[in-house]
Amino acid sequence: MIHPKTELKFINEEVGYGVVAKEFIPAGTITWVLDDLDREFMPSEVEEMTSVYQEILDTYCFRNNRGNLVLCWDHGRYVNHSFNANCLTTAYDFEIAIRDIHPGEQLTDDYGYLNIPYPFRGINEGTKRKTVYPDDLLKYYKVWDNKIARVFHKIIKLNQPLRTLIKDDMWYKIESIIKGEVKMESILNNYYQEKPVIRMN
Repeated sequence: MIHPKTELKFINEEVGYGVVAKEFIPAGTITWVLDDLDREFMPSEVEEMTSVYQEILDTYCFRNNRGNLVLCWDHGRYVNHSFNANCLTTAYDFEIAIRDIHPGEQLTDDYGYLNIPYPFRGINEGTKRKTVYPDDLLKYYKVWDNKIARVFHKIIKLNQPLRTLIKDDMWYKIESIIKGEVKMESILNNYYQEKPVIRMN
């Protein structure tokens, strides 16, 4: 579920629709949580679908570390890519704002950690990175881990509208990480390694 203080808006012809903050969302806010209404599809299920459904899933899904496609039921599926993303996923099935997000600003992810199946060229944002690759998570996980770590301690200090979707045992783990009792798991845990196809002669 996407943060409730957001709305779906048409951005422009190039980007299409995006998710925009309706109110100020401070750094450290949980902006999205995987919930019970989100659907997970195994590759074998997708293969059996008609091309109409395959195209929809290809457009709106991300791939988890099991190689399954996850379709968000709400407008979380419209969060756009940015090389300067203001939200990052964690190893705990939720995303966090890594900097303050102001009213009218888009919530953005870096698609480099979403296990995309093939490269795509992003919009030019003046960054060194111009293309998103399937193995970006292997290259940039340390950078992303550091960005998450810088704001992770704020989670328990802020009002979290999505707190009810975080199970108590996970919340206890978050508190333990912040207290330094448990090490924060790396975003690298989200990486899906495609198994090589073995051909029999």
